[in-house]
Amino acid sequence: MANPGGGAVLNGTVHSNKKQSNNSQSKNYVKNGILKEAQQNGKPHFDYKPDVRSYDEAPRHVLFLTYMGYGIGTLFGYLRDFMRKWGIEKCNAAVEREEQKDFVPLYQDFENFFTRNLYMRIRDSWNQPVCSTPGPYFDLMERVTDDYNWTFRHTGRVIKDVINMGSYNFLGLGVKYNESMKPVTEVLEKYGVGVPSSRHEMGTLDKHKELEELMAKFLNVEAAMIFGMGFATNSTNIPALVGKGCLILSDEFNHTSIILGARLSGAVIRPFKHNNMENLEALLREAIIKGQPRTGRAWRKILILVEGIYSMEGSIVNLPKLVALKKKYKAYLYMDEAHSIGSLGPNGQGVREHFGLDPDDVDVYMGTFTKSFAACGGYIAGKKELVDYIRVHSHSAVYSASMSPPVAQQIIRSIKILMGEDGNNEGAQKIQQLAENIKYFRQKLIEMGFIIYGADNSPIIPVLLYMPAKVSAFSRHLLKKKIGVVVVGFPATPLAEGRARFCVSSSHTKEILDTVLEAVDKLGDLLNVKYLSKK
Repeated sequence: MANPGGGAVLNGTVHSNKKQSNNSQSKNYVKNGILKEAQQNGKPHFDYKPDVRSYDEAPRHVLFLTYMGYGIGTLFGYLRDFMRKWGIEKCNAAVEREEQKDFVPLYQDFENFFTRNLYMRIRDSWNQPVCSTPGPYFDLMERVTDDYNWTFRHTGRVIKDVINMGSYNFLGLGVKYNESMKPVTEVLEKYGVGVPSSRHEMGTLDKHKELEELMAKFLNVEAAMIFGMGFATNSTNIPALVGKGCLILSDEFNHTSIILGARLSGAVIRPFKHNNMENLEALLREAIIKGQPRTGRAWRKILILVEGIYSMEGSIVNLPKLVALKKKYKAYLYMDEAHSIGSLGPNGQGVREHFGLDPDDVDVYMGTFTKSFAACGGYIAGKKELVDYIRVHSHSAVYSASMSPPVAQQIIRSIKILMGEDGNNEGAQKIQQLAENIKYFRQKLIEMGFIIYGADNSPIIPVLLYMPAKVSAFSRHLLKKKIGVVVVGFPATPLAEGRARFCVSSSHTKEILDTVLEAVDKLGDLLNVKYLSKK
């Protein structure tokens, strides 16, 4: 791993390396948490603003009613379980077979209870089948249920032109075929659809090397490696970087892929409060003073795991303060930019560019191509020593198939658009339009009286609904208005913080956003979910 002093740590050994020579772009950047201004074309490249927000809390009666709703639902759940046990009500849930009653149970009792008695009531709010591209409008396959959401059947009818407010298509690059996609079809004809081999065997193509070089150039780092699956980029590479004798400090709201990778690593894991740098510093100081449990030996490595934009909160990591802390305490920083790459920064280079930081301030860059790039897969980027180490030790490189060649070409196309190498200014226009749409949509929701989470620049805008009944009603009513939105509840969020999550895209026009805002405004009054304090 790249260390704060500029070297790289591989298997606990420090290897020196020279400063990258091609990082010649003049930028504003933050060193040790202090902004340093540089000039580009005679003007500062970035106007630094710390991302610090405080959120309104729901009135106490709302939280009380939310918990009471869960309590009543739980009581009725136990009553229905009693009726199912005695055959009064038919049980549609999976159950253990009688002949296996002495086996270790396959199903966790409480998880099953929640699924069959609470989640099943509002299951129709999720997993809607889509049958079109994820543009500003999409088409849905209509489905109905005859047994209270246990099963669904399709009617054969397609719901046309539903406004898409739930897709991660932030830059609007996920569209139907057009002439700019001609290189993708040419790669499909030449290479086929898939690569039935791993990167370590016969699965490394020239397109993969081209994409890795282009990605490193786009991120302004020394090297990058791509993977066929975004989730596996975290879950299979974190164990390659840390192991026994190492300490992981993980944000409490990190994605499941990060949590899985941390658990598989065998390292000690200590979560810190979401984006709370004071809590993180306290854990860092304690780790350095006390060392490992029982032995008191110094930790081999301390790795901080964070996301650029948190998908459920819409918040942006406090990267300048985080960089200052990791340098102060000689820790390493691993940043997942699944949602921030392409959507943040003047050139779409993510959180690091958004805050004007130097590329060397982050040790491990991770991101996915499934959002802004309208493709699939992920990448690890940073120092050349780091990436070379990952190439050898990553489980994905050894055991999983390589990225599909047409997908790689689609990512190359997207990056070139962002870098302006497609011969026009389309990338810069998309980034600018996305920023304008985010600002407009967020401000209107606040003016209406909704409690929303997230940073001002985040394309993910959560609207707090709290009660599970209102979460499902919000989704159902908007779908009747031909507006598709993602709603989220427990266990993806805290129990009492159910929400709707709007995802804004550069492809949304003002007319589309106004249509959504008008419907949401009326629905907010109908459901009484405008909880923002009048003051």
